[in-house]
Amino acid sequence: MLDIALDRRINRRCDGLGRRDFLRVGGLSVLGLSLPQLLRSEAAADSVRPAGARARSVILVFLGGGISHHDSFDLKPDAPSEIRGNYRPIATNVPGTMICERLPKMARTMDKVALVRSGQHQNNNHEIATNWVLSGRFGSGFGDFPAIGAVVSHEKGFSGVLPPYVAVPQNPSFSWELGKSAFLGGRYESFKTGDPNAANFKVRDISPSEPLTSRRLDRRQSLLAAVDGLARDVHGSDQIATFDEFRQRAASMILSPETQRAFGIDQETPQTRDRYGHTTFGQSCLLARRLVEHDVRFVTINAAGWDHHAKIFENLDKKLPEFDQGFSALIEDMATRGLLKDTLVVCFGEFGRTPKINKDAGRDHWEQAASLLFAGAGVHGGKLIGATDKQGAQVTTKPIGPADVAATIYGVLGIDPQKMLVEPDGRQTPILDKGEFVNELFG
Repeated sequence: MLDIALDRRINRRCDGLGRRDFLRVGGLSVLGLSLPQLLRSEAAADSVRPAGARARSVILVFLGGGISHHDSFDLKPDAPSEIRGNYRPIATNVPGTMICERLPKMARTMDKVALVRSGQHQNNNHEIATNWVLSGRFGSGFGDFPAIGAVVSHEKGFSGVLPPYVAVPQNPSFSWELGKSAFLGGRYESFKTGDPNAANFKVRDISPSEPLTSRRLDRRQSLLAAVDGLARDVHGSDQIATFDEFRQRAASMILSPETQRAFGIDQETPQTRDRYGHTTFGQSCLLARRLVEHDVRFVTINAAGWDHHAKIFENLDKKLPEFDQGFSALIEDMATRGLLKDTLVVCFGEFGRTPKINKDAGRDHWEQAASLLFAGAGVHGGKLIGATDKQGAQVTTKPIGPADVAATIYGVLGIDPQKMLVEPDGRQTPILDKGEFVNELFG
C-alpha cells in the first residue's frame, strides 16, 4: 500500500530503545514470469522436496520477542527448579509427546502438527535475529535481505485482485519495522490489515469511508493523474515508479466483491469467532484463514509480546491461553475445511529463552535452542524432530537454522531458493546462500 506517515508513537523494546518517526511508501504489483522461467523454478524445487510436499499458500505465525521453549513445547521436568520453571508437562494426543499444561487445546491438536525442538542460530539481538528468521539470510538489523513473504510476492505475484503478501495486523517491529522487502522495492511490501479484533474493523485502503461508485472513482483517478504527471519526471525511484501501479491495484481492490469477502471477518458466525478467541491473536488467525481461502499466497501473523525478561510466568499465564485457543482453532478449522492439505502453517519466534530463570523471575534471549511448529502441505502430523539437552540449553540432534526453514517454505511453494535476484545496482544475489529442505517434516 502507499503509506506515507510520520508515526510519533513510541514503541519501546526490552533494551529501552524507541522507534523513530519514519516515512514509509509501499506498493503492490504483479511480476510477470515467462513460462520457461516458471517451469525451471518448479523443476528445481521439485528436485529437493518429497512427493506430496506442496503448498499453494503459507501462514507464518511469528511470536515476536521469543517464546520460551522451556515453558511451552520443550519442558524439562527433571531439571533443577531454576531451569524447570512453574509449569508441568501434560500428555498430548501423540503418544510420548508432552507439552505445557497451559496448552490443553494444542495437546489435542498435536496429531496435525510437527514439532521441531532443535531450532537454532547464532544471534540474540531482536532486530538481527528477526530479519534472519523472516528471510533465511543473515544480515544487519535493518533488513539487508527481503523477507520470505516479499520473495513469494516477487516470484508468484497476484492471483486475482488480492495482494500476494499480507501482514496481520502489521509487520513485526521493535525499534523499527522488520520483515520488509529490502532491495526488491516497495511493490513487494506486505499489505497491512490492522487489528481484526478492533471494534468495527475495517481494512485501510480497501474500505472507503463513503459509498464509492465507479463514476466517483473515475473522478478521483483523474485528479490523481494530474499529480502523477509530476512523478514521471523523477527517475530512479522505485517508490515513485510503483505508485501508479499501486493506485490501479487499490482501485480494483476497493470495488472488488472478492476483496470485501476475503477481509470480511464480520461475516463469520459468532460461534466461529468465539472459537478463535476475541483477542488480536485469535482474530488474526481467523482472518488469515479467510485470506488463504481467497488465494492469498503468504500471510504473516505478527503475534508480539513474548519478550519476558521479568515475571515470565505471570505473563505466560495470559499469553499461552490466547495462543492455545487461536492456534489450535486455526489448525483444526483449516483441517475441517480442507485448507490444510495445500497450506503450510509455520510458527516460531526469533529465538528461545535462557535455561536459567534470572533474578527478575524472567528468562533472557537464547539463540542456541528454540521450538518451531509446522503443519499442512504434506507435513507429517504428530512428528517430533530434533532435541535439546537436559537443560534445554543446546541442540543435541538435527539442528535446524533459519535458512533451512526458509528453504522448506520455498520448496513447498515451488520456488527455487538458489534463484538469483537482481539488486538495484545490478548485482545478483541468491534468494538463499545456504539452507536445506527439512525432509524429515514430510517423511
